[in-house]
Amino acid sequence: MDQHHKRPRAVILLSGGLDSTTVLALATAEGRECYCLSFRYGQKQQIEVERARRVAERFQARQHLVLNLDLGLIGGSALTADIPVPKDRTVETSNEIPVTYVPARNTVMLAHALAWAEVIDASEIYIGVNAVDYSGYPDCRPEFIEAFTTLANLATKAGSTGATRFAIRAPLMHMSKADIIRTGLRLKVDYGQTHSCYDPEAAAACGRCDACRLRLQGFAEVGVADPAPYRNR
Repeated sequence: MDQHHKRPRAVILLSGGLDSTTVLALATAEGRECYCLSFRYGQKQQIEVERARRVAERFQARQHLVLNLDLGLIGGSALTADIPVPKDRTVETSNEIPVTYVPARNTVMLAHALAWAEVIDASEIYIGVNAVDYSGYPDCRPEFIEAFTTLANLATKAGSTGATRFAIRAPLMHMSKADIIRTGLRLKVDYGQTHSCYDPEAAAACGRCDACRLRLQGFAEVGVADPAPYRNR
């Protein structure tokens, strides 16, 4: 075993946003050797990929892999198709599935993370899904994580032979946005490097989409100013 493999390896799904950056900080603090995975998946902006690169460097990830997937050809989401991003909505817990849902995105991304984990001999995949704060996304629920964990151990050589028992880690699942921010600040996350906006202009967040409003509300509850750039506060 080489010196880098003395720590357990983990694949971190890293979007460059607040949640996934906090997850990377947590995994690093827990002693994982982190392999970060990001995607150009046909989203209408590429800011998050550049932010993910910076974040991976900041936390000294062992490797940062960026894969190209064109989910824009499938469409069906305000993040990938010519569909307006909702603005100025009330941020609250809801069972409504919003138009910013990207069909099967977390399933697709976890599948790629699983393939990479099997190749690099990593037994853990970290993802920043959250079921407490407003989202309405079906692929952010505990039931989904549990189901994918079962799939991971059935559908892989490593899992089916018993060589590896895969675990999907979702450490933010039951945290509020304010709790996530408090955790990140404790771990010295620079949230000014992160990007959460669904509809940015240049490098500035809109301040009005669901993601921005939820993020700003979280910072307000913590009593700290969000250091990210906004064009509308």
